Amino acid sequence: MDGYYSYDLEHPQATAPSVLPGNPSTGLAGLRAFDSPENQFALNMIELNLDKPPDASNSRIGYHFSLGFGNAMNVVNSSDPGGLGFAQYLKEAYGSYLAPIGKGLQIDFGKFVTPVGAEVIESKDNWNYSRSLLFTYAIPFYHFGLRARYVFSDKYALTGIMTNGWNNIVGNNTGKTIGLSFAWTPNKKWSVVQGYLAGPEECRNTHNWRQLSDTVVTYSPTRKLSLMANYDYGRGDHMIIFVNPVWWTGVAGYVKYQFNDKWAYATRYEYYNDRFGFTTGTAQQVNEFTETFERKVGGGLITRMEYRRDMSNRPSLFKGTTPVDHQDTIEAALIYSFDLKELH
Repeated sequence: MDGYYSYDLEHPQATAPSVLPGNPSTGLAGLRAFDSPENQFALNMIELNLDKPPDASNSRIGYHFSLGFGNAMNVVNSSDPGGLGFAQYLKEAYGSYLAPIGKGLQIDFGKFVTPVGAEVIESKDNWNYSRSLLFTYAIPFYHFGLRARYVFSDKYALTGIMTNGWNNIVGNNTGKTIGLSFAWTPNKKWSVVQGYLAGPEECRNTHNWRQLSDTVVTYSPTRKLSLMANYDYGRGDHMIIFVNPVWWTGVAGYVKYQFNDKWAYATRYEYYNDRFGFTTGTAQQVNEFTETFERKVGGGLITRMEYRRDMSNRPSLFKGTTPVDHQDTIEAALIYSFDLKELH
């Protein structure tokens, strides 16, 4: 369960209502994935997960089923016509089979989150509370199709997917999106994950292929200090007003310091270049930095206090009804999670 109170110092009051990130509306902060409702208490997400992992010694058949309710799920499924019904509350749903190949090749079929990116949908698993610009605009949220993962050792793992596309259950053309993600963990301090997605994403068009390269590097020099970097580059879609394919790119840097088992501090800086306005709706370059203090109260309860500043080279944000080039927000969040197995 995840909820928050957000205060936007600019008090945006634009006039075009929309649930999509980047499209300003009355009472919505811009450049946000899930926490755009401002100056109010808000429910980000309530999530319920049911799991049965496949096991070679017990049963090679498994499943994962995840239901979600709240603003996060409204955003995640907003671009899929299938999300208007029951699928609106379906975060993930797939069946698994552990094939007897080597150490075991796990094959999944259904709806699953994307294998690329440094951040995830669940707030508790991220260093900051608000999602990055790269998470919001550079990469997809989820896919529908096939996924296969093979763990060679504790250092190497490979994941491949073949799906209907980006953020849709029913494909918008007859083509398929393919993807690979290679994870390398040379030791306990370093981790490198390289992802690649490619496929036609335009409606009823299989000729123009969208390609995305995503790199995540994590380094933990000590038990308390952790560093992370994320780089994305995407291109390939065509817009009517441009002859050449559009592209977008961005980089994010993270620092987290764990003072003790209860207190932690995390900071994030990003630069995002949406040269053609394809992902954010405005041709702009955006910088943002975020400061987050976290306290684990105990029993699965996490509190976070966060300050964030977004800065654009275009007046794509709002102060009241006036377009401006910056935005400052302060947030307080409560996150609670539990596992039924741990309660017995």
